[in-house]
Amino acid sequence: MKKFLMAAVGGTIAGAVLTTQVAGPLLAQDTGRSTSVYQQLDLFGDVFERIRSQYVEEVEESELIEAAINGMLSSLDPHSSYLPPDDADAMRVQTRGSFGGLGIEVTQEEGFVKVVSPMDGTPADEAGVEAGDFITHVDGESLLGLTLDEAVNLMRGPIGSEIIITVVRETVEEPFDVSIIRDTIKLTAATVRQVGDSVVVRVTTFNDQTYPNVADGFAETIEEMGGIDNVEGVVLDLRNNPGGLLNQAIAVSDAFLESGEIVSTRSRDPQASDRVNAEPGDITDGKPLVVLINGGSASASEIVAGALQDHRRAVVVGTKSFGKGSVQTVMPLRGDGAMRLTTARYYTPSGRSIQALGVSPDIVVEQPPRNPNAEEEDEDTPRNLRNEADLRGSLDNDSLSEDQIRLIEEERANAEAAAELRNDDFQLSYAVDLLHGLSSLRQE
Repeated sequence: MKKFLMAAVGGTIAGAVLTTQVAGPLLAQDTGRSTSVYQQLDLFGDVFERIRSQYVEEVEESELIEAAINGMLSSLDPHSSYLPPDDADAMRVQTRGSFGGLGIEVTQEEGFVKVVSPMDGTPADEAGVEAGDFITHVDGESLLGLTLDEAVNLMRGPIGSEIIITVVRETVEEPFDVSIIRDTIKLTAATVRQVGDSVVVRVTTFNDQTYPNVADGFAETIEEMGGIDNVEGVVLDLRNNPGGLLNQAIAVSDAFLESGEIVSTRSRDPQASDRVNAEPGDITDGKPLVVLINGGSASASEIVAGALQDHRRAVVVGTKSFGKGSVQTVMPLRGDGAMRLTTARYYTPSGRSIQALGVSPDIVVEQPPRNPNAEEEDEDTPRNLRNEADLRGSLDNDSLSEDQIRLIEEERANAEAAAELRNDDFQLSYAVDLLHGLSSLRQE
């Protein structure tokens, strides 16, 4: 077992040493470093044998090895980790859009589990979990000191079972408990709908179905609106989108760009770096574009927002994004497990890194906090529901034709719908109003 373990771990580290050896100026220094590495591996083997033979309780050797591997990976950054066979299978399923759980994307910040974003329509979203929340306990058990994978494992459980998480939120003075019923998470990666004379493309995640959902949904909506000429502009809503597949982020960006760089990735090996450019073809025919982001927009969604912002293709509205500017590669390992390793940083077309900084919106628009008493206040507020036209014997307006009256009524209905949207989703309402203004300027 000791020889096998050292050969497996030593083979991995020897590969890293070989890379350094090619780039290093002095062979003698590399030889010295290799000797030091093998001495450390001998030390690791000694510790492993001591634990296996002398620990107070009998331990599972495979669990020790997995813990050692995961410890090595998790010490690098919050996004590198070891995936046991079950976790690797779950991850492969998740990229296809259906999996079991709560419906939240989490990361670890200074030892605490932080919600990157809840996913639309999932149990966590419906329970009121918000981007930026910290989860401190699961069913009363503290998460402090656990690795991210260990914390996530505690949140997993049978479909239909209840979990109680303790949440710390910046805007709430005391921690509070949230009850969630686990369910199968079936994500629709993207939806497209008409709002007034605008098209709203809502992208919740970047999996295998994202670009097909965007392209098909956009084409159907444009057909329902009678053609692209009837569209004022497009809102690309990336709020609370935790990211996902890089190739899907590139495809969505390319859908709105005619040319130019979309993203570049730079890894440790300069020859492995890459640069991706857009191909001709903008599905909107150059219509005004607004991108919505917030603190739950991370990774792949930041690639899209950054590319469209750098090319001045879109006005970015909302609040600063999460700031995850690294690329992870999932590498299969023996025994059906996998290793998720940070292998590159990505850069927007202007050459800026988003890592730890995020994408800053062109126009900062905060989403007003929900007021739970708003409905009660509305019910208590007296409303004048009568107007001149309701009065008995009121005069008709004889200065307008029937078509003019119908147009006024349509404009009034649109204004009322806009007011309702403003109450429901202020950021989206702002984006739609901005598109209306931009469209008016283009027509003049």
